[in-house]
Amino acid sequence: MRILIANRGEIARRIIRSARLLGHETVAVYADPDRDAPFTREADIAVRIGPADLASSYLSIDAVIAALHATGADAVHPGYGFLAENAAFADAVIAADATWIGPNPTAIREMGSKIRARRLAMEAGVPVIPGFDESQDPADLAAAADRIGYPVLVKAAAGGGGKGIRIVHEAAGFAAALTEATTEAERSFGDGAMIVERYIQRPRHIEVQVVGDRHGNVVHLGTRECSVQRRYQKVLEEAPAPNLSDETRSGLQDSAVALAAAIGYDSAGTVEFVVDDETGNYFFLEMNTRLQVEHPVTEAVTGLDLVGLMFAVAEGAVLPIAQSDVAWCGHAFEARINAEDPFDGFAPRIGTVTHLCVPEGVRWDSAVEVGGEITPHYDSMVAKLIVHGDDRGTALRRLGSALDDLIVGGLVTNTALQRWLCEAEPVRAGRVTTRFLDETPLPDPKPVPVEAAAAAWLATVDGGVGATAWSSLVDRRVGPHRPVRVVALRDLDGVMHEVVPDGDVETSATTSAIDVDTARGSVAVNVAGATYTFTVVPREERWAATSAAGHGHASAVIAPFPAVVTSVDVSPGDSIHAGSAVVVIEAMKMLHTLSATGPGVVAEVRVSPGDQVATNQILVTFEPESPS
Repeated sequence: MRILIANRGEIARRIIRSARLLGHETVAVYADPDRDAPFTREADIAVRIGPADLASSYLSIDAVIAALHATGADAVHPGYGFLAENAAFADAVIAADATWIGPNPTAIREMGSKIRARRLAMEAGVPVIPGFDESQDPADLAAAADRIGYPVLVKAAAGGGGKGIRIVHEAAGFAAALTEATTEAERSFGDGAMIVERYIQRPRHIEVQVVGDRHGNVVHLGTRECSVQRRYQKVLEEAPAPNLSDETRSGLQDSAVALAAAIGYDSAGTVEFVVDDETGNYFFLEMNTRLQVEHPVTEAVTGLDLVGLMFAVAEGAVLPIAQSDVAWCGHAFEARINAEDPFDGFAPRIGTVTHLCVPEGVRWDSAVEVGGEITPHYDSMVAKLIVHGDDRGTALRRLGSALDDLIVGGLVTNTALQRWLCEAEPVRAGRVTTRFLDETPLPDPKPVPVEAAAAAWLATVDGGVGATAWSSLVDRRVGPHRPVRVVALRDLDGVMHEVVPDGDVETSATTSAIDVDTARGSVAVNVAGATYTFTVVPREERWAATSAAGHGHASAVIAPFPAVVTSVDVSPGDSIHAGSAVVVIEAMKMLHTLSATGPGVVAEVRVSPGDQVATNQILVTFEPESPS
């Protein structure tokens, strides 16, 4: 087959890998920001389908079908997200005489509406959460909430991703919550239909992976735990789900197979459940009629290639495995590495990957390589880190160790949060609910640790250290034979650090890995799972960016991340004071005002409105005010 992949990033690369192993050709489609992305290079053919705007590219059925015809592809794999669960897209692929590598469009439609899916689940004998969906009249929905008993969940019947969902704790707040959820659902999915359900106080999110063929066969591949979530988005997943009774586990798996069989499901898919951690009772949540982001943990414990199975059944083959053939070995975790700041409300961050060192013995499904950009146009996922162990404890320890050795420089990511999760007692015990991150205070964000700057200094002095365990640097002395010098380092946020070696360099056991790019004068240091990135400041810039602050006046204004200059509020010769607005930049559709750190006189303005600027680029410099 020549398979067109109607997706991007890490999932496109994942599909290409399986296709290549099975002898299939691949076609990548890309929007303008992805022109040079790894997945476009790895495919046999790559074709542009539009600009960054999703509606004109990855969400355009017409654009993808045009690429299908232009490249002579005879099959389409949609990956996940975008058009993966769009029945009209599946219809269009089939109408173009191409093979649709996914479930039949009828199954997609039936599971696409939570109301329809809920009713089909009941018909198949699958438990559902007590709720109401017979009317969309606000008075009927409010009356149903009273009957069910508060707290209740108001949720959109269409879509997903946490949109159109509100928890309502008392009747007085129901009308406002319903309006908010309906408005959000209409804006996100074009469908404001709502369901009112009992709210489970201690919910666990448990999934069952299923695979079916076009000959009536359906098997399950076990459970996954996906309860570590923020804003209804998964953060950390594992397989199999821990701490389930045999009765509950069997019930979940049997229910998933029963529902898939009832709708004639004929591809890889996932049936999702809410499990009440207090009672062990389980209830149908929804079915995702596509490959899941977290499918690698199931592959790790079963040894199966889910994408390969999707290829086979799409071509009409009988499912090559029976339920009795499925065996599970050990335990697996997947940490989603996102370009976001967990300590700033999980706000997304953009930037360029300047360093990347992945530890050995792990699976690394990545969207980017060194030099790749995380742009504001798409989601914030950088990669997925997957580990496997003989048992759950071993797998969790391996995840922590891998996060200690991982370097992702040039970006703010959530790796420190993932490392913290490895030590969090509810995670270690396997007793996490979906409310965990909402109810648990995160560790306080810390400034760049002294040990990170010290390690970076050692790396700049020695040069070419490479990805080296910190243990090889412990107790290294700055002897009298080495002249004392000041090394000025700038971190990712543009903050200056002057390291003055005056004896032993204090170290920390939490510092584990270092990577040096001598060509760029850039150093990345892992401390407690987080990567801190430094650049060596050239001598000619040190006065502007460091010495100025040391003399009590403003230091240079530096771009904290890639952005576009919206306005420049100063001119050369202007006198400014601490807090004066100097430059306004825009990134990820948000405006950020960069202010002066102290008094001074504007010496040089290096940018103009409309300019694109890079991380750590100097925008405005200052000089001291003349004494009066």
